[in-house]
Amino acid sequence: MAGVPGVPGAEPHAVPRPVVTELRLSAYAGRRRAAYALGPVTLFAGPSGSGKSTVLGAYEALARLGAGESLGEVFPDPADRVPDSARPDAQGRRGFRIGCTVDGPVGPVRLDLAVQAHPDLRIVGERLTRHGRTLLTTALRDPGRTTVQAAWLTAGATPVTRAPLPDDLLGTALLPLRVAGATQGQREVLAAAEQALVGLRSLFPCAPEPDRMRAPVLPGEGRLLRDCANLAEVLHRTHTACPRRHQRLAAVAGAGCAGPVTGVGVQELRDGTVRALLARGGAGPATPLGRLGDGELRYLALALTLLTGPGVLAMDRIAEVPDAMQCLTLLTDDLDRGLDGRQTAALLGLTAAIAADGHIRLVGSVGERGAAEARRTPGVTVVDLTP
Repeated sequence: MAGVPGVPGAEPHAVPRPVVTELRLSAYAGRRRAAYALGPVTLFAGPSGSGKSTVLGAYEALARLGAGESLGEVFPDPADRVPDSARPDAQGRRGFRIGCTVDGPVGPVRLDLAVQAHPDLRIVGERLTRHGRTLLTTALRDPGRTTVQAAWLTAGATPVTRAPLPDDLLGTALLPLRVAGATQGQREVLAAAEQALVGLRSLFPCAPEPDRMRAPVLPGEGRLLRDCANLAEVLHRTHTACPRRHQRLAAVAGAGCAGPVTGVGVQELRDGTVRALLARGGAGPATPLGRLGDGELRYLALALTLLTGPGVLAMDRIAEVPDAMQCLTLLTDDLDRGLDGRQTAALLGLTAAIAADGHIRLVGSVGERGAAEARRTPGVTVVDLTP
């Protein structure tokens, strides 16, 4: 974000860290003309088939495109994303449209994407705008080529710069490699593109799977995987390298685990593996995490993601941007799956408290009982979906 001082209308005091504040599903799977505001803690609720997973999947797809992944990697089954009511055009083409708004130091930046799913998967249109001003636009001019025609703001001797870009990659993600920043217009384009990319890429999808978290694991670099299967390994790392975070986890463990809990420990076994333990103080022997119930394990895993940072999570860290200028967003489907009322209330309270400082946000989905608890939790926004 080094170009911000040279960008007209930049407002560093408004939103100091880039965050996704709106998700748009203009025509995507079962959603049409849908726009969802995203706050520090946003939970989608609704009956089965209402589209909760679809909304979260669209967010993750944009994040992966922002990280440089190709359309084929992000959408292996693109036909499933085309609305059933979408009719092919005169050339037999069908597709879908998604977008988002990333707020930050330069103000709200909109990114909108049109994807052709049939007959060939490709980006047929992309638009990056700020304050209503178009900074980047792409369009498919020649269906016989694997490129789109791109135009971005220059505001110098030449108003815009035109060049072909690949039709399977997000053009916004390529701008930092193509724009020199020699003019005020170019600096505005760079600042907007960088803000959009930082906001999108600062995402960690978390889907704890208790059955994969019970067995001892070999110690390694200690970065938590998406399914949290290496929970014991990460606790082994935080126990030695992040004692303050580890103590905070131990402090909140008792709220989601049965019986008295005085700490979270790690035991090194003879075969070189490690397993995590719940310390019971004088109330009895330590309990291996493998003996805990599904809800207890999911609670601990989700609490750990909230209490750690990008350096402890297996995600693509944006090393060139200082941590103080980033805000991590946790993405989790079925947040309350397997949790009882006490665990759900404790986890939601912890989430809201941590999100309040502006360094971590959460976007997820909950069931009916979880939604009821979320509505009673200050700082949590519930978005009700209908099939």
